Amino acid sequence: MRRRATVPARVNIIGEHTDHSDGLALPFAIQERLVLEVDFTAEEYIGPQSVVDLWKAAGGPPAVLSVDSNIPIGKGMSSSAALCVAIALCVSGETGTIETCHLAQRIEHQVLGTKCGLLDQMAMVFAKKNHATLIDFSSHSIEWIELPLTWQFKLYDSHIHRTLSSTEYGVESNYQMKHVEEENLRVIQALNSNPRQLGDLLNQSHKSLKKLGVSLPEVDEKVLQLQQMAGVLGARMMGGGFGGMILVLVEDEHVLPEAITVISSGPATIEEFL
Repeated sequence: MRRRATVPARVNIIGEHTDHSDGLALPFAIQERLVLEVDFTAEEYIGPQSVVDLWKAAGGPPAVLSVDSNIPIGKGMSSSAALCVAIALCVSGETGTIETCHLAQRIEHQVLGTKCGLLDQMAMVFAKKNHATLIDFSSHSIEWIELPLTWQFKLYDSHIHRTLSSTEYGVESNYQMKHVEEENLRVIQALNSNPRQLGDLLNQSHKSLKKLGVSLPEVDEKVLQLQQMAGVLGARMMGGGFGGMILVLVEDEHVLPEAITVISSGPATIEEFL
């Protein structure tokens, strides 16, 4: 038997660093993909060592494991979470469950040392094409929100590489509670906002994340430069922080031609072959 899991990357519009605190977030899946192929006919574990370690931690039997991905590593697009979700899917053979998310989170904690919340896993597993997923982490409930065509996002590479397991990711600060309260409100305000209002919310979010201590001066400078550009409605750091991609809301596709245009996609999937 063989299984193939296909897992999208994700963009989080707003609601950053709230998943550890029972907060709200508004992510959606995007076009970049990781594909894990698993051949269960093997009598030993074969594949990249890090993948084998994750597979064993998830309770996977001997198998041949191969990974193909175009999700950039260390860019805040959740490449590691995508791998862990793919492994959880192939071990369980199930899709669209919160149990898959919890398993993926556990092995990321255990093997990769990243003390992540459930934002990435839930964004990938419960995605719906052309929709954002409103997640309430206090209950793990979701609601799909149709993405307005006027919300045009791009990803701008800060060219600052970071590894979350070697940063202070997950460390609480004195500002954390205030950030979560205000970020939750920004998520709610975003649901009915026009592009200009949403851009202002993104700018406010970055200012708060900067106070939270999860950004870097070099990233802050790039964000400020983007925020002041003609045609840019808002910009903020994205993901765990400390570098990676900057999320930019633009007036139209002609703004920032060098940046990656974000395209909404569907959820993680699994296929089985005999």
